[in-house]
Amino acid sequence: MRILSVVGNRPQFIKSAPLSLALREAGIEETVLHSGQHWDPAMSQVFFDELSIPEPAYRLDLRTSDIDALTEPIGAVIARERPDWVLVYGDTNTTAAGARAAGEIPVAHVEAGLRSFDNSMPEERNRIEVDGLSALLLAPDTRSGEQLASEGIRGRVEVVGDVMADATRLFEPIARSREVPFATPYTAVTVHRQANTEPDRLRAILAALGESGRPFVFPVHPRTRHALDEHAIGLPGNVQAVEPLGYLEMLALLAAADAVVTDSGGLQKEAYWLRVPCVTVRPSTEWVDTVAAGANTLVEPEGLAPALEKARYPDNPPELYGDGHAAEKVAAALYS
Repeated sequence: MRILSVVGNRPQFIKSAPLSLALREAGIEETVLHSGQHWDPAMSQVFFDELSIPEPAYRLDLRTSDIDALTEPIGAVIARERPDWVLVYGDTNTTAAGARAAGEIPVAHVEAGLRSFDNSMPEERNRIEVDGLSALLLAPDTRSGEQLASEGIRGRVEVVGDVMADATRLFEPIARSREVPFATPYTAVTVHRQANTEPDRLRAILAALGESGRPFVFPVHPRTRHALDEHAIGLPGNVQAVEPLGYLEMLALLAAADAVVTDSGGLQKEAYWLRVPCVTVRPSTEWVDTVAAGANTLVEPEGLAPALEKARYPDNPPELYGDGHAAEKVAAALYS
């Protein structure tokens, strides 16, 4: 069996690490295509180096997130390779382009069935489209599987767990053994989504961080750095900006933090698995169970400082998004 895995940004590189290992162990031949949606070395190559992900056979280096611009070049590779499956991850524009480009080749969607029910988010629109195009829908939990059933999705649904839980299980011990070069206590911060990098909203988020008075460590995403520079937005004195971090560095930073402020879907889950309270600067989330468990709080910028003061990790939290062995179940589902 031959799989073409389509990746293009930081979360997809992380998700592909345990899955590539499981595919090899199952005797499935994998060819990796990197769209180049993330091309900065700190957001791309470092993950291949750190996580021993197979080097992409195809580096398209497209340096765009435009779905139409991504689709045709990905389609040309699919036509050349003629794999048994096109494997796509999550909800990015690379995900949508890979699903569109597959044509008659069946699509397998890792992280199928997630919904924030906020159609203003491009990620939500991508999830819905890709689920509709997929022949195999690999859901991270029962809620997602039930959501697909309620929508009448035609493809086969398998509840397998979350491959990011696999990555956390595999790499957490390595991350915790690393010395974090920041004085504790601190709160970790990431802000990168398009809505949060609009200048007025970004200023409001940073003002709220300043209002809280606690020390923050802020790995600055290239999109956020561009917004800060273009609009001459300064950081409060209690916010320490650092360059983007690799996966193991970021996992170590998060594990040692007293809390995290983020708009990242992946960090909401990683914080949960690492038992770190999370405050998410978004009006909605696809990872609703972290909120229901009391580990994650959704806020607008004006509510950020008080939410941080109240943020706690719950006692006896439920196990969410699988047992850390989702990749093996994905490989089995591809065979079946």
